[in-house]
Amino acid sequence: MKRNIWTSILILLAAFNLQSCLDFEPETQLADSNYWQKPDHFKLFATQFYGWTRDFKHLDGTAHSDGRSDLLTGQVLDFYSNGTNTVPSSDKNYTDNYNRIRQTNILLEKAEAYATVNDIKTYVGEAKFFRAYCYFDLLQIFGDVIIVKTPLDIDSPEMKKARDSRNDVVDFIIEDLNDAIDKLPKHSEIAETDKGRVSKEAAQAFLSRVALYEGTWQKFRNEGQQNSERSKNLLNIAANAANEVIKSGTFSLFKPSELGDWAYKYLFILEDEKSNPAGLMKSSNNEYIFSRRHDPVVSTIGFNLTEGRLGNAVYVTRKMANMYLTSEGLPIDPKTHDYSMMNSEFQKRDNRMKNTLMEPGEYFWSPGGGRVDWKGGETDKRNAVFKNFKPQKGTGYFPQKWCCERDGVPTGNESYDYPIIRYAEVLLNYAEAVFERDDKIEDTDLLKSLNLVRKRVNSKMPDLTNDFVDEHGLSMRTEIRRERTVELFDEGFRMDDLKRWKTAETEMPMNLLGIKWTGTEYKNAWTSAAGKAKDADGCLIHESGRVWEEKHYLYPLPTDQLQLNTNLKQNPGWE
Repeated sequence: MKRNIWTSILILLAAFNLQSCLDFEPETQLADSNYWQKPDHFKLFATQFYGWTRDFKHLDGTAHSDGRSDLLTGQVLDFYSNGTNTVPSSDKNYTDNYNRIRQTNILLEKAEAYATVNDIKTYVGEAKFFRAYCYFDLLQIFGDVIIVKTPLDIDSPEMKKARDSRNDVVDFIIEDLNDAIDKLPKHSEIAETDKGRVSKEAAQAFLSRVALYEGTWQKFRNEGQQNSERSKNLLNIAANAANEVIKSGTFSLFKPSELGDWAYKYLFILEDEKSNPAGLMKSSNNEYIFSRRHDPVVSTIGFNLTEGRLGNAVYVTRKMANMYLTSEGLPIDPKTHDYSMMNSEFQKRDNRMKNTLMEPGEYFWSPGGGRVDWKGGETDKRNAVFKNFKPQKGTGYFPQKWCCERDGVPTGNESYDYPIIRYAEVLLNYAEAVFERDDKIEDTDLLKSLNLVRKRVNSKMPDLTNDFVDEHGLSMRTEIRRERTVELFDEGFRMDDLKRWKTAETEMPMNLLGIKWTGTEYKNAWTSAAGKAKDADGCLIHESGRVWEEKHYLYPLPTDQLQLNTNLKQNPGWE
């Protein structure tokens, strides 16, 4: 969002005390009858919604974080990831979402009494979008939840009702998103002063996410013919919604020729200050459909994102490293792949591996030791914070995604945008939805979607086609899922993907492994790892003894909400 939008948010939050839906005052400020008199009143009220979206602060330690999956870990082991979490006394995922839903319902209620509905339809569309956004979050975390369509009072009967079924919740989300699509302006129609507000295409893209999630959730639960038909219908909605975004021609993958095979890396740290070798600014990025916008004056990222990730406490697992294909587009065989030198496994791989992970022996920059002339020569190298990088802790794999290279940026003052929805996801949504709907996918559909993502920084990699799959004995489903995992790594999708695919029971109990130490250069370069546990192949075992039970597919409801409403009932297995 532009500076004026963030200024409005700050004014709004300072002026009004937003109450929890399940523990709120009967009167809500801003709901006074003398307030809702002009479209600008609705616009200002809707502006608060933009502070609810995911941001960099949600990368770690939240319900959708990759750190709760099998791809990322850290110095402190995550008890959600290893299956030892218990029923909490309270959960802000629950109360915050219902508080926010109440705010959207206030706007929608006031809109019903407004004389000229067309003047405020955009803000009604925004309320519908963000209500759907909050309900989807609740659905992913808790499953069945209570549908609330109006602002409730303390004595409203809905405060004590049982949860609505996930089918009803999904249908309600889709209804809201379709309404939002009808009311929101196209991305190209949004005024310059309002850039960053949600568009018609953003609602279509989000609809593709929701319908794909639930369509596959239903497909892989084997609950009979009715479930199969519902799954196909949802997957059809997902494919069509994604296709509408594709057909609009509004967005494109970020792949400027000046950045070549490093475009993926610099996409995620693009700022209006010089943040990449080509000097490109945010205006060069047409991939972000909806983003949490930051700038160095009003809205910096606000915490030590780069310093906390680059060669630090966030570790990537061997499973993730092994997911990157060879440059020929084939899966590696961990039994025969070359691991002799510390950087051997990075050679002749999908270029996103080097774009995303820290390759041993290379140079890396951060705000405390950033680029000088952006030429990568001796001047830059002398200032690098990591020179000839040698992993010597954790799993031995470290991310560089989200890590700034600008020199002299105060800690937390990075100002790149966070992609809430980006075009690459839409392309991958389309490919998966078509394949799972039809149990096959035509090459033409792959060429207009997945292969664009696959080849962004891999121009010489063969396309994924049906012939390629057959020739090399591959699984189309596995390769579609691999592409999604690699492209959307550390963006908060992996754990939810494992749940909807119903593969968490297989993937999550696996040991979290690190680099291959035995018989490699690491044996001499990382001598302190000699005493670390290793598997039969000589790979470091970072965590073992992990468990996954059926109950972990949903989070438990917190006890305070169960006490407030005895009709809620706990999720299965958590009683």
